[in-house]
Amino acid sequence: MNVVVSALAFFLLLSVLILIHEWGHFSAARFFKVVVEEFGFGLPPKAKKLFKKGGTEFTINWIPFGGFVRLKGESAMTEKERRAKGSFGAAPVYARVIILLAGVFMNLLLALIIFTIGFSGANWIPTYTTLEQMEEAGKSGEIHLVMSVMIDDIISGGGAAKIGVPPKSVLVSIDGEEISHVSEVSAMQEGKSKVAYGIASFTEGVVGEDITNYQVTLRDGKSGIVIVPYPLELSAPNRNVFSAFGLALRESSVMMTQTVIGIGKLVSSIVSTGKVPEGIAGIVGIAQLTHGAVQEGFMHYLRLVALLSLSLAALNVLPFPALDGGRLIFVLAEWISRRPVNRTFEVTTNAIGFVFLLLLILLITFNDIVRLF
Repeated sequence: MNVVVSALAFFLLLSVLILIHEWGHFSAARFFKVVVEEFGFGLPPKAKKLFKKGGTEFTINWIPFGGFVRLKGESAMTEKERRAKGSFGAAPVYARVIILLAGVFMNLLLALIIFTIGFSGANWIPTYTTLEQMEEAGKSGEIHLVMSVMIDDIISGGGAAKIGVPPKSVLVSIDGEEISHVSEVSAMQEGKSKVAYGIASFTEGVVGEDITNYQVTLRDGKSGIVIVPYPLELSAPNRNVFSAFGLALRESSVMMTQTVIGIGKLVSSIVSTGKVPEGIAGIVGIAQLTHGAVQEGFMHYLRLVALLSLSLAALNVLPFPALDGGRLIFVLAEWISRRPVNRTFEVTTNAIGFVFLLLLILLITFNDIVRLF
């Protein structure tokens, strides 16, 4: 039953993200009197025509990634066809810019709505890219934060290993003095040959209440433990809608920036090594993430929808051929030069970009499958 629920959740996730993105293009085009010839689910070739309404053919396509709207005159090669009534090229520059960016706007809007709900109604913790940002948020009251020191590993042959200090435990105190930051450890051990560690167990994310003391011998002020910072207590206060919306804007900015950085690492890794780097997920990877989120609960699933919506927005706005951002470049080039870009060049560039994106999707999907097994 869990697999069925996850499969339905995955299908719903993709459907919502695609529909809301393409509906943005669709409704903006209709608003500016541009004819929408086709609204496609998935990418060509066409598998089946669903129905036709208002002059728009709604279709399902064989490649189950993404979707598209086909506007009148988009692929027209002659200036007469391109400027025909109801065609995309006949619309004013500002209208074409809005049409191209409408999908990105809808994905961003969806994410903002979800984040605002999550930060106000579910007390979500914002994303922090550094420990310093998290600690600053704790000081400002944005979150409730109590830091601790986690013993991540024990080095063989060191003083801690000799007396059986357990890895994956919490270092609570040194010589009876409580500690909360990694930087405090070396300062409190400096110049000493032996210290008393107060250590609490850590099992399945829960810190034990009992403290066990260990007398640890030091060598050059070190006991042979690998320590990392760990948030012992992390929660969020109740927030009103306005403060939640402010956090939603910040979260959207952070996640879109991280998406662009991730895309940059992807391209760099493929060019230099021919491999997809860790942390990049395709359709199979997203299915796995969806399954995990469903197990965690509805609000975790909802947050995944918001994150993927932002990723889709960030990807589409990039100035790459076949993407919304790439097509926007040609519109802006026409506005600056006061004459249309060579149609053969534009259509060929977008076609090459489209093929490249398909190959990239296949590569990432293959990488997902390899990791799965």
